Amino acid sequence: MPKKEFLRETDLAALAKRFREQSGKTRAGAGRELGVSHVSIHRAEENPEISLLKLRLRMIEEYSPFKVTGPFYCLKRK
Repeated sequence: MPKKEFLRETDLAALAKRFREQSGKTRAGAGRELGVSHVSIHRAEENPEISLLKLRLRMIEEYSPFKVTGPFYCLKRK
């Protein structure tokens, strides 16, 4: 990932899915860890038009080496 890349909220859905999959977590496992249902994880990953921003941010920060800063959603190394 480039040093600074600005992302739209809809881009975060694909990133959340990618980082969860790379971590080896299932949707059910991620849901248990984050205290939400596996259906919420599915919606956060597959439906960018649904506003699940906080969940997507938590997923990215939990399963990647990045911290998301906003409101422009720039990823920075932790």
